[in-house]
Amino acid sequence: MIVGLGIAGIATALRLHRAGWEPVILERAPERRKGGYFIGLFGTGQASAKRLGVLEAMGNRRHPQTLTYEVDRSNRRRKGMNFADVPGEPRMLLRGDVENGLFSALPEGVEIRFSTVPTRIEQVDRGVDVTTTHTKTGATVTERFDLVVGADGMRSTVRKLVFGPPEDFLYPLKYMIGAAILSKPVSGYNLHDGLVMAEAGRSVWVFPFADHNPGVLFSYRVDDVDAQFRRPRIESIRKAYGPEPAGPLLNELFDDFAAADEYLFDAVNQVRMNRWHKGRVVLVGDAAWCLTLYSGMGASTGLAGSELLGNMLETYPDDVGRALVAWEEKLRPFITSLQAHGLKMRAFFTPSGEAQRILRAAFLRLAGSPVTRPIFQRLTINDQLTMRDIVVQ
Repeated sequence: MIVGLGIAGIATALRLHRAGWEPVILERAPERRKGGYFIGLFGTGQASAKRLGVLEAMGNRRHPQTLTYEVDRSNRRRKGMNFADVPGEPRMLLRGDVENGLFSALPEGVEIRFSTVPTRIEQVDRGVDVTTTHTKTGATVTERFDLVVGADGMRSTVRKLVFGPPEDFLYPLKYMIGAAILSKPVSGYNLHDGLVMAEAGRSVWVFPFADHNPGVLFSYRVDDVDAQFRRPRIESIRKAYGPEPAGPLLNELFDDFAAADEYLFDAVNQVRMNRWHKGRVVLVGDAAWCLTLYSGMGASTGLAGSELLGNMLETYPDDVGRALVAWEEKLRPFITSLQAHGLKMRAFFTPSGEAQRILRAAFLRLAGSPVTRPIFQRLTINDQLTMRDIVVQ
């Protein structure tokens, strides 16, 4: 049983099916999600997607002439750091592009149960008894599986049922994010132009695509996370960017986000666990290690972790326990490094204060200057994390 029809869940089902398993996928939602926010698929994820045979189906929405501008509230602009300068040459995608590419490769015989959640998981001799509930009818059923994979996100139900309450594993960063796809390009900019407005404790990013309206990301630091959910999301966001006048550009982004039918508004948490498996239950993706959006590696590690899980189960076909131990031993040092990397990148996405904002500006000058750019590239190319093919190395 695989719980979760997201990137990690579908990738796990695809890889395990090829290894001879019969996956059954549970999804809380009544149907597949559509669209989704911006994703950068780095070398780690591209390598796994290629071996799974889905990389080209995912596509690449990166425009060859993309420009990214650093802007302020008055819409004064200067050239910023382009994605072409990012080590690893990530593919620019929507979450739906990745999921659709994976889903199209799933054999028709793979069973998917929508509006269904696990409500009880009990480990027994050489198996796992799982009770599931249909969220619309209330009907329950108990079945035995050889393996249960929790790929159900940062607030994983599988993790809660098997490993313990969320507060034992969620590490709050005291930041909030709001993300959506804009209804149109930003006024005064091309479709493939990106924007960054970075202030002390808050930032706004507009991620461009070659053939699709851009995505917007609000990111801001908070002292009281719970208070952000006590009012409409747009009110919390507007308040976070006050009391200074927003100006036309920021107001345009506020209004577009407020009108979006599909959006993400949530606190930023890493998931930190001493073990990702217990008996015949294993967690993958955000359920196990949630790197946060700041790392840029959530989709890539979801793909790589799922592929590696299938490889280890194939290597030890008669010993699930040994396979899970080998999988975690190989993957954990990589994930630990990426979690530390994500904390560093948080300061680049959203400076926590004025000192970090000044350092960020200096970093961008180093990256953008023709004189110092070669030095910058030599320094950053040494950070091979986002390009590392963890499955084969």
